[in-house]
Formats: sequence, C-alpha cells, structure tokens
Amino acid sequence: MPDSALIDAARDFNRFYTNFLGVLNKAYLDTPFTLTDARVLFEIGSREQVSAVALARDLQLDPAYLSRILKRFKTEGLIETTPDPDDRRSQLISVTDQGHQQFQELGKRSNDQITQRFNKLAAGEPRSIVAAMKTIRSLLDPGATLPPLVIRPHRAGDMGWIVESQAKFYTEEYGWDMRFEGLVAEVAGRFLGNFDPAMDYCWIAERGGINIGSILITNGGDGIAKLRLLYIDRSARGLGLGKTLVDERIRFAKAKGYRQISLWTNDILHAARAIYLKAGFRLVAEERHRMFGPELNGQTWVLDL
Repeated sequence: MPDSALIDAARDFNRFYTNFLGVLNKAYLDTPFTLTDARVLFEIGSREQVSAVALARDLQLDPAYLSRILKRFKTEGLIETTPDPDDRRSQLISVTDQGHQQFQELGKRSNDQITQRFNKLAAGEPRSIVAAMKTIRSLLDPGATLPPLVIRPHRAGDMGWIVESQAKFYTEEYGWDMRFEGLVAEVAGRFLGNFDPAMDYCWIAERGGINIGSILITNGGDGIAKLRLLYIDRSARGLGLGKTLVDERIRFAKAKGYRQISLWTNDILHAARAIYLKAGFRLVAEERHRMFGPELNGQTWVLDL
C-alpha cells in the first residue's frame, strides 16, 4: 500500500494538471466542444474509418454517452456513417470535409496552446517536462506503443546534453567526482572546435524528441578513429541501442578509410565492454588510476578494420 503522502501528492498533481489543461471547462480551446467531444473527433479524424464499438472501447466511454455525441456530430455535419461490411449490425464512422477542417483546427489550437506555455519556460525545461511525461507513461502504462527510435547527427545543444547526462549518471551510479564532467566537457568542446565533417561524426539517438543515447568518432591521426562518449540513458537500456551505435560507428570508420578504431574505458563498465567484445575489439593496455576519485582500472581497446 503506497504511503498516504504519495497518494495525496498524486491527487494534488491531478488537480493541478486538469486545471492546466482546461479539462473542466465547458468550452475546450475556446471552441464549442468539451474535452470529450474533442477527443472523440480526434480519434475519428485520426483514422480512416472506425466503429462506435471500437471508439467506446479505446476511449473507455459509456456506449450510450458516445452515441449521443455521435448523433450530435452527424447532425452538425462533422461525421458520416457507412455500413460495416464485416458486421451488418455496425456502422463505420468517418469525418466529413467539414469534420476534417474542425479536426485540423483543434490540432492547431492544441499545438498553439502548448507552444505558448513552453515559450514561457527556460531553455531545456520543455524537454525535461516531456521526459517526465514519458517516465509517467512508461511506468503506468508499460504496454504503450513507444514512438520510433531515431538516430541522427548532432545539432546545437546536443553536446551540452552529453556533458550533463553523462556527468549526472556516472556521479550517481559510480560516485565519480566533477573531474569526470570536466573530461567529458573537454572532449565535447574539442570535438566541436575541431569538427571535420569528412572524418568526424556524432550520432544522437532520440525517441519522441528526447535524447537517449550518443556516440562520437574523432580522427586520432595515422588512420586511427577514436570512439568517444558512448552513452545510453537508463530508459533505453536493454534495447540493443549501444550495439546499434557502435555498429554505426564501425561502418562509418570503414567507409572513411580508417585502419583501426581505438577507445578508452574502465573495466567496471561491464555493459559497454560486452558490446566492444562482441564487435571484435581486443584489449591492448590497462592502467590503474584515480582520475575521477575512486580507484579504477582504465583499459584501451582497439579494433582492426
């Protein structure tokens, strides 16, 4: 049984968020629709055709209540129905041209509302809010379909995310001190300052607009590519993303004519070492150090291409 303080906090957040969204307002987004009306129209407009039974099930609405909404929508010319060829007792619902216009308008107004609120926040705060939303959904609805994974080149702000995310993770997980953050910042700054698009590259993995992974390749000279700053967010572990990023990096290095890939890591990073071993890297050097506080065993690995 959860602590009563946790339950009170959840209820308090629910009250705040329903007010924030205007859920209780009779006119949603300054339209004649309630929030339920808008959601029903959105679901119909998002699909080519849908049955009332599927709508009631997906939206968890009372069938009689939904029937009244659909009857009003049909009277207003927003939807039309056709017989379901697979079930003569059922009708398939679709939006009319007028309904599609209203569907588009509701989407625009919703986007504008969120944009206005996000514009009042500091840089990075909208991303933090969306990340928190995704955490809530993943915990409360683990079966929900996740947005597709995207791997893209770096852009403005990504190096700052790499420094922040890695510094927080290794401090919390392994107790490393701020010298590690300084090293990551140095590597990221040098990458940007000396960036050569012909030989250097940074891959950023994101899902739903949230960064969840990264890896860099830099020119180490003499035909050697250096693998730097491999990182997978906690939310994306176990999905094989680390292997995907390393494989992308190996393909890039081969295509650019590098003869070898070199990397430096620490032996306590078991998941990363397993990826390197599987990819064919071999251990060539080790040394004890206290670069980040605790005593560690640094390792140099190479892959001949």
